[in-house]
Amino acid sequence: MAPITKMILTIQLSCLLLLLAASKVQPFQSVKIRPSPSRREVTLSYSTGSDPIAVSSSPRLSTVPSPFSTEDLDNQIDTYADPNDKRYSASDWAHNMLSLPYSTILHEIRSPVGWITAWSTLVSLTYKMCQWNGMQSLAQKMCLGPTPHSLIASSIGLLLVFRTNSAYQRFTEGRKTWEQILNTCRDITRMTSVYEHNVGLKRKQRIQRLLAAFPYVLQHHIQPRCLDHSQCKELECSPHVLVLNEPRSISISHIKKRGGSRECWVDKRALPWCLLPDPVLSKLGNSHNRPLWVTDRLSLEITEIKYDDNFTSRERLELLKHTNTLSKCIGHCERIHQTAVPLNYARHALRSLTMWSFTLPFGVVDKLGLLTGPVVGIVAWLMYGVYEIGHRIEDPFQGSLRLTDLCNAIYRDVMFGDRNQAGMRRQSAFRKDFEKESDWDRVGDAFGVCRTEKEILEGMLEQETVEEPELLPDDAVQI
Repeated sequence: MAPITKMILTIQLSCLLLLLAASKVQPFQSVKIRPSPSRREVTLSYSTGSDPIAVSSSPRLSTVPSPFSTEDLDNQIDTYADPNDKRYSASDWAHNMLSLPYSTILHEIRSPVGWITAWSTLVSLTYKMCQWNGMQSLAQKMCLGPTPHSLIASSIGLLLVFRTNSAYQRFTEGRKTWEQILNTCRDITRMTSVYEHNVGLKRKQRIQRLLAAFPYVLQHHIQPRCLDHSQCKELECSPHVLVLNEPRSISISHIKKRGGSRECWVDKRALPWCLLPDPVLSKLGNSHNRPLWVTDRLSLEITEIKYDDNFTSRERLELLKHTNTLSKCIGHCERIHQTAVPLNYARHALRSLTMWSFTLPFGVVDKLGLLTGPVVGIVAWLMYGVYEIGHRIEDPFQGSLRLTDLCNAIYRDVMFGDRNQAGMRRQSAFRKDFEKESDWDRVGDAFGVCRTEKEILEGMLEQETVEEPELLPDDAVQI
């Protein structure tokens, strides 16, 4: 056998071994973070089952003081962590290529890519065997030429582009919806802080806790996060267990039976359940639409605020308007989560891509020879990768959007002033302690010129003083 043939076969074998290694990769595993000694240990759990998307669990207090203090919770989660978005530039090409075996996209498409690569390699070997044994006519019949696949490639590209674009629009809409939730929670917190004297300190704290719990409850509504079987055994017969009645059967449950269960076990010491008292949790757990229940309770708290000279029906209607915005965001998330791409379109696109990929070796085997396997495998990786990306971001709430980071951001900006040291920086904006009005007079302008209030008033009077124009006589003629 020629040396070049041996090299090509070695390359093909290496590609198959790479695919085999990628199929055995566990992309997400349990990670244990050990912070400084002043902080408790935090465990972040990741999904390694049928859904490979990473889902970090809510922080949990090992011991809950009475009354509950959010300072302990702030010591466990880094609410001021920067977003871990990684923007890859062209200079990161080496890192991206070396991390290819650990790609979650490759992990998901390893089955079709592996089968297509193996099939293409078999076709190329059969073609070469026919040539070596003098069966040229049979070898020629195996060649279709590049024309058929060139004509179909444009249609396949349109199918993939349309699916990816529609999925990306859903991703963008989901991100805008959660941005609106973040802004609305901030606005409600601002109004309750400005009118704190009228709202009352206790009611303000209840509204803050409901707002902080709302994003976590909404995340659980569209992405159930129940305790697994081992965790439920540890908390069995414990007062920290909260049983939620789900409107539909879920696969993740403490009860192992076919079809799932309508019960979901959660830990009361984890967010958001630790923010609410037991009587409220019992009502919330029996509700099938828990985020809607939270908005209803928010509306009740707002309507119970008494009118006075500063807080009138205008302020109440403004707060109720923000609450209605949160209710609309629930519907937006449910629409994106419950409405999938039409089944006929998804099946047709996948079937067309599969048939095109499995027949591609017959169109290029006469030109590529033994390189047909690796080349067609790379093409299949590209095409199926695009299809899988569209499938991933079709429902952005299943991992494409890091909802836990968004929930922590809302918790950070909402829970200030509730014995929460992490948010006291924003709370200071509503307090004028140790501030004097004369301090503003000593502040310079953009050019560094410092003027007192008296000098500013004198300058304004000089600008207003202008000379009146002389009046002409009535019989004068102006040329």
